[in-house]
Amino acid sequence: QVQLVESGGGLVQAGGSLRLSCAASGRTLSNYAIAWFRQAPGKERDFVAAISRSGGITYYAESVKGRFSIARDNAKNTVYLQMSSLKPEDTAVYYCAAALVIITSTPRPSDFGSWGQGTQVTVSS
Repeated sequence: QVQLVESGGGLVQAGGSLRLSCAASGRTLSNYAIAWFRQAPGKERDFVAAISRSGGITYYAESVKGRFSIARDNAKNTVYLQMSSLKPEDTAVYYCAAALVIITSTPRPSDFGSWGQGTQVTVSS
């Protein structure tokens, strides 16, 4: 099992940008597909973006397409989520998660066995 730690969250104005990082330890990150999920108060944990083990395939939720970009640097054992044109509705705790393989464009939380602790993103209007 891989250990994951998110960082980079904070408070930004609507229209601003933020980059989240997911750093891995305990295992080589290149062995895992990585996804980002987010959870707002009182809501389910929703899929945001995912990236294959090699980085060659990416998936995005419809709500973030064109605004968010997922990338990985396996040499640094890190996956990034670059967020731009942020909206108040993007406010949530963001989590990264690892699985051996992602087989659907809309992954579910139950597909992932390893999770980070989350990082808060707040977008003001």
